[in-house]
Amino acid sequence: MNTIARVNPGNILISFCLNKIKGLLPIITNRIPTLTCFPNTTLRALACRAGTLLAVYCLSVAGVWTESNAGNSLDLSTGDIFTSSSELVFGEPPQLLLLAQASVSSEASANWESSRPPTDQFDWIQTTSGEWLKGELKVLYSDQLEFDSDEFGLQTIDWEDVAQLLSHGAKRVSIDSPEGPRVFDGVVTVDSEKITIVSSGSVEKFDRILLISITPGADSEQDNWSTKISFGLNFTRGNSELTDFILKLNIKRRTPENRFVIDYLGNRSESGDLQTVNNHRLNTFFDIFAAREYFWRPVFYEYYRDPFQNVDSRNTIGIGGGYHIIDTPRTTWDVSGGPAYRATRYVSVEPGDSDSVDTPALVANTFYDTPLTKTIDFNVRYNLSIVNQESGTYTHHAIATFETEITSILDFDVSVIWDRIQDPQARADSSVPKQDDFQLLLTLGVDM
Repeated sequence: MNTIARVNPGNILISFCLNKIKGLLPIITNRIPTLTCFPNTTLRALACRAGTLLAVYCLSVAGVWTESNAGNSLDLSTGDIFTSSSELVFGEPPQLLLLAQASVSSEASANWESSRPPTDQFDWIQTTSGEWLKGELKVLYSDQLEFDSDEFGLQTIDWEDVAQLLSHGAKRVSIDSPEGPRVFDGVVTVDSEKITIVSSGSVEKFDRILLISITPGADSEQDNWSTKISFGLNFTRGNSELTDFILKLNIKRRTPENRFVIDYLGNRSESGDLQTVNNHRLNTFFDIFAAREYFWRPVFYEYYRDPFQNVDSRNTIGIGGGYHIIDTPRTTWDVSGGPAYRATRYVSVEPGDSDSVDTPALVANTFYDTPLTKTIDFNVRYNLSIVNQESGTYTHHAIATFETEITSILDFDVSVIWDRIQDPQARADSSVPKQDDFQLLLTLGVDM
């Protein structure tokens, strides 16, 4: 196919109009006096041929002019001007031929389909069906993308349904490798096969299948931290004097490669001058994400005190690892555990018994967190320890919490707690604490 000219896209409208005129040519030809006034059929044919050649010449001149705009033009070929070679043969009587029928080439069409929106204000994703969505990328993990669409709100999308992703600003990306996850910060572009990370002039490219996670880039160390403080108060005066105070604290630092968590729960209650409840529990651990599903726990620690269970102090320290059963933007379910060492000091013991005991321990934990509705989350944590008989044989701590969102930073929490010691240590007066303690806590939580 021989190329006659390259037509600027702005001329496509003109070509389209000429194409429409083609169907009107028989009518126009019969009504143009300069053609129908020729008495001789041969002269009329010559006039039509002259008109055709004049139009070809005009198109050629236009082609020279549009050549200077070739960078933004579309190919126009003889096949685009004449649908078939048969149209070059004049009939009797001949008619003026259509001379411009521009069509968008397949290359230009492909360029149009792959055109990308600007990322100066928003993150963008393109679904496999071709739609583009703008908004803010919240997190990509475990093949689930959480995306806050500017039009449709917060959406959770299967990663396999995303054809392209274009980030606005730097993101933090975790890539799988034989040595473990590698973390990069930079502007991210993802297509059907590759992920490209651009940062400080360097460009890194990886196969899309190696992608573990994408999170918003941390502008400062503070962005890696989150804190929630929950508290409850109850003051009763009159015929009864009661004072209840509850404090829950959760501090978390998380990056794509590790996490550090501190949990504290304290509960104190007094009736007049008599103390009726006084327990404190502090848990902390540090995890290193070794792969998509596994993590190592180089250290975990728990401090516990409850004089009403005859426990003056109990310290547990150990090492271990864990597994993500479920880890998506909506739902988390982890199991973990490992060997530990426990040292316990009792408030009082029977004569002849030691008030301090230590033991090796086997510790296991599980944590589950999921939203029930748009405003209600449910989470449960269960910790158990197997120890020697002097330390209680078996102990566990279970807490289930319903968190109801009141505002973006304020929650109303309802927690149920079950603590158990299989073999409580007898006190000096030979009384034995009960095995089980239950608590119902109503607190207000502030996210910071």
